[in-house]
Amino acid sequence: MGQVHLDKQGGIAVLTVDNHDVKNGLTPEMGMQLSALCEEVDADPAIGAAVVRGAGGTFCSGADRRRWTPGADQAEDTTYKELGAVYSAFRRVGTLAVPTIAAVRGAAVGAGINLALATDLRIVSETARLLAGFLRIGLHPGGGYFTISSRTAGREATAAMGLFSEEISGTRAAEIGLAWRAVPDEEVEDLAMELAGRAAKDPELAREAARSFRTEAGPPGIGWEAALHFERATQMWSQRRRETA
Repeated sequence: MGQVHLDKQGGIAVLTVDNHDVKNGLTPEMGMQLSALCEEVDADPAIGAAVVRGAGGTFCSGADRRRWTPGADQAEDTTYKELGAVYSAFRRVGTLAVPTIAAVRGAAVGAGINLALATDLRIVSETARLLAGFLRIGLHPGGGYFTISSRTAGREATAAMGLFSEEISGTRAAEIGLAWRAVPDEEVEDLAMELAGRAAKDPELAREAARSFRTEAGPPGIGWEAALHFERATQMWSQRRRETA
């Protein structure tokens, strides 16, 4: 079973997604665990920044699809709440009180790219693979993808990835503004920790600055929380349609 680990290093919270069998695919339980760890981070005033990473050199391959049941009613209470736990985790990462950085190596696909987009900043491997990938497998995007992507990468890149299933490298992600920097794979986490350490020197100030940044530069349009729910019904329809095809 997958886990999310929390390590505290010099005022930096390091959140590691770890589900080796499926390249760090997220389960509902991992979503709930991630949300709970975010609460722990916020409750510790000594923490001034957070880095989100994946174990074993890959970021996150999306949702753990082994949990999907072909033909299942996506509006059934348990099924609906389980997927909601994953979505709530993205949102909880996005509302951490401290500045956040995603250290992206390997693949960030589907739910994985949403997790990366939930952070304030992304440092990526030049060889990373970033793919929304929802339409490729017959699903409507979820998790507020269009909102959180367009606020970072802009309309054009969001359309290319979200509507036309374009896959991009880490190098291309930096070129289009989806990431701050693309560096050699072995440098990703060191650079993320270096940047996080700057904020972590003054946790109280970092938290105030993060709050101001998100309030002033937050997503345009309908906002992330509304977008998450707006997409949900259509994604449920697409998942049911796919599973019964």
